[in-house]
Amino acid sequence: MAAIYRRELKSYFQSMTGYVFIAFMVLFIGIYFMAYNMMSGYPYFSYTLSGMVTIIMIGIPVLTMRSFADDRKTKTDQLLLTSPVSVGKIVLGKYLSMVTVFAVPVVLSCLCPLIIKMNGTAHLKADYAAILAFFLLGCVYIAIGMFISSLTESQIIAAVGTFGIILLLLLWPNLVGFLPTTALGSLIGFFLLWSLAVLIVNRITSHTGLAVILEAVGIIVMVGLYLIKKGLFDRALTNVMEKVAITGVFQNFATHYIFDLGGLVTYISIIFLLVFLTVQSIEKRRWS
Repeated sequence: MAAIYRRELKSYFQSMTGYVFIAFMVLFIGIYFMAYNMMSGYPYFSYTLSGMVTIIMIGIPVLTMRSFADDRKTKTDQLLLTSPVSVGKIVLGKYLSMVTVFAVPVVLSCLCPLIIKMNGTAHLKADYAAILAFFLLGCVYIAIGMFISSLTESQIIAAVGTFGIILLLLLWPNLVGFLPTTALGSLIGFFLLWSLAVLIVNRITSHTGLAVILEAVGIIVMVGLYLIKKGLFDRALTNVMEKVAITGVFQNFATHYIFDLGGLVTYISIIFLLVFLTVQSIEKRRWS
């Protein structure tokens, strides 16, 4: 894994992608920092980080789009897949190399709260907790981008797909209000979500029989619950979808100044899940 990590990290700086990404991030951190903290006098660095949540929506897809799509297009993935290194170590090596590139501007931003303190009142604990949450949020986005890249050989499709998903996650808290709140509407929504999950399983495993069984079991269980206890589905879809708003964890740190340990665990769990799905996606190609 260490060899894969060094190879991928080196490639990011040989192709200038790493330098451009770091410069892009540092530039906007500086702009927001000057606007919010230096000129407007806000004592919390989290104001700057809140602005950067939108910026990484642009930067992360550029960082992750080539992680697997480029290898697949140039056929160099065959060298990796036939090597004695396990697929899990290959995926982790690539993922950690991207996290390292992302960590550089995040580490540099750790100087900003100290600059605020030198010029007046600062809240270092809240600021560094917000930086931690921002870093893990970025790691989640990187895991999403890596998974999307593993599904296609086109870097453009990988970048656009990652951008679209991150945009959807950013807008999700506002979109939840348009979801149906009735029991029947929630049931239909759960049907669609379950079918999407089954489709992803089928896409990864290519096991149609398993997909059919999962779809049938899901429908039977949901219909059964609906008939037995209809009230259970009132606003159920909205309540469940509100939990998907992963940016809410960061907002707890940045806006409400709450150390949301459960939210950090959620971020780490999502990262492990997406890395696992990426491994399964590559394993499928390895044996196909």
